[in-house]
Amino acid sequence: MVITDSGGIQEETCYLNVPCLTIRPNTVRPVTIQSGTNLLVDNNRQAILQAVNATQGSTKGNHQPPELWDGKASQRIVQVLQNQTYKKII
Repeated sequence: MVITDSGGIQEETCYLNVPCLTIRPNTVRPVTIQSGTNLLVDNNRQAILQAVNATQGSTKGNHQPPELWDGKASQRIVQVLQNQTYKKII
């Protein structure tokens, strides 16, 4: 389990199927919530402890990463770039 307020960490834990508690009122990465790997938690001791206890039963590997989170983004980007026609800027 990871406890964070970082959006990047939310993505990493989602991809790796690691339970994540995000200490924030919202997230710009709702797909991590929808995938079931991430939970938003209020920034207070009681809420954090409750979420930790509730998440203790969660196990790695119960969820699938979002579509296209397959580690092949760079390959797709290269393919797009190779298919582009470039104009020389003078």
